[in-house]
Amino acid sequence: MKYRLSGLVNDSIVDGPGLRLAVFMQGCPYDCPGCHNPQTHDPLGGREADTEDVCAKLDKNPLLAGLTLSGGEPFLQPEAAAVMAAYARQKGLNVWAYTGSTYEALRQRNDPAVDHLLALVDVLVDGPFVLAQKSLDVPWRGSRNQRLIDVQQSLQAGETVFWQAPAW
Repeated sequence: MKYRLSGLVNDSIVDGPGLRLAVFMQGCPYDCPGCHNPQTHDPLGGREADTEDVCAKLDKNPLLAGLTLSGGEPFLQPEAAAVMAAYARQKGLNVWAYTGSTYEALRQRNDPAVDHLLALVDVLVDGPFVLAQKSLDVPWRGSRNQRLIDVQQSLQAGETVFWQAPAW
């Protein structure tokens, strides 16, 4: 499936736990001041890519712990993001996604494509980046307001459940 891509990072260690393939999708409506990926904001920027290429990269690296969907805003291209997430999960990898929205707002959209993507995500890093709350002390987030949501537990519980890192 075709989608707009800003870039890929192989073996990322900052976009979730373990080695990850990070997919930076193109397009973001939030335009957060201080965003570290402003080149991803223009929905017509980046380049056209195919989800099959991401799936092939997932096949080639046996050391990956997971796939991270970032951007930009992956929920602007939920169908393509879901294809990649489903493939990663089929391979036994965990899936993280970043969004400038909140988990609750995504659920309230009642958009089947967004709901399908959420059903494939293990951890959602939600909320806009807030420059005044920028911190290097919050793992896998840029600002203190952003939350780590355990999506699977949240869907089961019918309420927002925060993700807790396992004791490694």
